[in-house]
Amino acid sequence: MNNQVPMTNQGAETLRAELDVLKRERRPAISAAIASARELGDLKENAEYHAAREEQGLCEARIRDIEGKLSNAQIIDVTKMPNTGRVIFGTTVTILNLDTDEEVTYRIVGDDEADIKQNLISVNSPIARGLIGKNLDDEVTISTPGGETDFEITAVEYI
Repeated sequence: MNNQVPMTNQGAETLRAELDVLKRERRPAISAAIASARELGDLKENAEYHAAREEQGLCEARIRDIEGKLSNAQIIDVTKMPNTGRVIFGTTVTILNLDTDEEVTYRIVGDDEADIKQNLISVNSPIARGLIGKNLDDEVTISTPGGETDFEITAVEYI
């Protein structure tokens, strides 16, 4: 399973920072909690020990997950590409809802970076899939939970 994981520079940096915290802070803290719980005696009925071991398992799984994603990361930096007006991974796209005249701006990012509150949408989301490959001033119809919606691409930025 050697799938490339697309991500922006910011997404990769965020994952690296989380990995650093997990390895340098969380892992030693959990080990210390396990050691102190061991000193409490019988491990069969020691809730602190079992909770610390479970936390250790979750921490190690997250470390493996991040390391896997970073090892397969395909970092895409659109700021180094010429702006052709084409919507690609990493671009910031402004679309106009042709029914409501509402305009919204999204940045298309990797799955781990997506945060709708910050208008960061996953490359795998229905909106992003509908926009990828389209060009500035194109009209697109995107299937949304409320049905089909028509949009016009009013801006494509490589920032």
